[in-house]
Amino acid sequence: MNYLAHLLLSGPDPDWRLGGLLGDFVKGPLTGERPAAIEAGIRLHRRIDASTDKHPAYRASLTQLDPHWRRYAGIVLDIWFDHLLSRQWSRWHPQPLDDFCDQCWRDFHVRSRYIPPRAQAFIARAEQFKLLQSYGDEQVIARTLERVGQRLRRPVPLHEALPELIAARATLEHNFNKLFADLKREAARFRQRELTNK
Repeated sequence: MNYLAHLLLSGPDPDWRLGGLLGDFVKGPLTGERPAAIEAGIRLHRRIDASTDKHPAYRASLTQLDPHWRRYAGIVLDIWFDHLLSRQWSRWHPQPLDDFCDQCWRDFHVRSRYIPPRAQAFIARAEQFKLLQSYGDEQVIARTLERVGQRLRRPVPLHEALPELIAARATLEHNFNKLFADLKREAARFRQRELTNK
């Protein structure tokens, strides 16, 4: 899953949402240097990633891409799934996408002391350019794939996978909906257990 999916799956608590975002920027053991709810959000992010990798609908989606993308198929698919999520946002969340993103950024500014520099830079860029709100646009996805591909140790033209994603849209959307419904239930159970065990 990518940024938008993790923010939604983190639930309504701003600390959990920040943890959901930071899961892509904070590696290694969690040592209590951030509030417990932020670290719980990071743990949930890691659980979601692990569950996604094993889910039959996700594994079936990987086969929709040409085998030569094998090493990068997970990256490509995660970004495309944020595209699919943004296109049907109202199915998964009652708050308009613009309002949801703006609320996240406002909440995160208040918590900026817990956010590492790379994540700060991402938030600033996402807020300035309304990046997550624009994920429904295929051209934005193409540019996102291109930027991500350029940042790899050996640059890869990931944007060239876009025609395959578009061609497989119906199958990938079907798989995404199955996967995301399961992840939403799992995330809710995870949050409930954490709150019960506090």
